[in-house]
Amino acid sequence: MRILLAEDDDHVAAALIATLEKSGFYVEHESDGEAVLYRGETEAFDAVLLDLGLPQMDGLSVLRRWRRSGRTMPVLILTARGQWEERVEGIEAGADDYVVKPFHIMEVVARLRALIRRAGGLASSRTKLGPYEVDLRSQQISKDGVPLDLTPQEYRLISYLLHNRGRVLSQLEITEHLYRQDYELGSNAVEVLVARVRKRLGQDVITTRRGFGYTLGDGF
Repeated sequence: MRILLAEDDDHVAAALIATLEKSGFYVEHESDGEAVLYRGETEAFDAVLLDLGLPQMDGLSVLRRWRRSGRTMPVLILTARGQWEERVEGIEAGADDYVVKPFHIMEVVARLRALIRRAGGLASSRTKLGPYEVDLRSQQISKDGVPLDLTPQEYRLISYLLHNRGRVLSQLEITEHLYRQDYELGSNAVEVLVARVRKRLGQDVITTRRGFGYTLGDGF
């Protein structure tokens, strides 16, 4: 899952990035409100972690602009302890949830996962699909109760398709959400990844819509 982190405190940002990436997220970081606004308007993110006290443009103004322009990605705001007015304003401006500073980073991870899960129509962190079970919390996929030995990237592909079940995802969209921008990729990287997953889980796990992209198949 691709996250936009909007935080101008370098120490807080570094700690969040380290934990979020260890938890399976890809994080893009911006510390300036105007840059945050632009990236949220022009790029696709699975969720945004938004500090309200940003320079150049505050987080509430950024959020209001996004919602007015139709941007619907889940937003988790960071706010100072005791600033209940900010929390109310944030929710009314279109935030989906908030955490209060100082916070425990694993609470942020849990809340982000919950927001992304709900946005994908998933009620629980565990999803049963035929003989398979996907545990979004432990980042594990099992078949008939037996954990499968998947690489992190193979798991992320299945997880991303699951969160977007019912949609056909283009190779470009998958690339943007599974790989960092500075990662050097071959032109057929997504095709190779899909082929590996099919070899491990079966050909019918991922369906190809030729000319359009990929979606979860009937076998999943």
